[in-house]
Amino acid sequence: MKSKFLRVLLAVAVTYTFSALAQTGSAAIPPSSPGAAPANPASNPAPTPITGTKIGAINVEGAVFGTNEGQREMLALQKKYEPKQAELKQQNDELENMKKQLSTQEGKLSDDAANNLKKQIETKQKSFDRSVQDAQEEVTGQQQEIFSRILSKVAPLVIKYAQENGYGMIIDTSKQWPQGPVLIAGSNVDITQAVIDLYNTQSGVAAPAGPAAAKPVAPKPSTGTTPAKPAAPKPSQPQKQ
Repeated sequence: MKSKFLRVLLAVAVTYTFSALAQTGSAAIPPSSPGAAPANPASNPAPTPITGTKIGAINVEGAVFGTNEGQREMLALQKKYEPKQAELKQQNDELENMKKQLSTQEGKLSDDAANNLKKQIETKQKSFDRSVQDAQEEVTGQQQEIFSRILSKVAPLVIKYAQENGYGMIIDTSKQWPQGPVLIAGSNVDITQAVIDLYNTQSGVAAPAGPAAAKPVAPKPSTGTTPAKPAAPKPSQPQKQ
């Protein structure tokens, strides 16, 4: 399940990117400096305005991670952190074995031995939790970097698609209501796959070999179970709300 922190980062990136694109060409023209030659309109053509009347929906997060490039990058990220995942699993296994030893032998151990084992468990637990948190923050940061980088290239294609297909409004369905503003969005208005296909065609990036990626899930602190292996991102397709 995606972390709340990541959700916020993605939302900020989406808002910033599309806002910047929407403002392109609409900002006031700065006054010319004295003696400067007038700007040549042909050298800086204004973008085609969005004047359509149709309303469309796109899962921005699904579009970004659903591209061939997005899947390739996320699979590479998963591969990069497999050694760290194995290391955390080993630490967790050792910690759980110590807890089991304390549980089964506490009545048989001397007070000093039991207290010593408890202190070892406490120290290892703190170390493990810090390692998990550090790994989670690092993975989340790199995942956000991938998202932002690809979004900056996907966003113009959303604008282009809207202009060429008569859309006057495109809503983002990445978050389900009530976390997101969209209550219902039928598949007949969804343009996510169309944008993915357009991006794949223009980028020329081939589909990654093997199973589709799913966004890595950062390991959780020990709760008596082995940390989950980070899955690779399977892009979430827009769902009917």
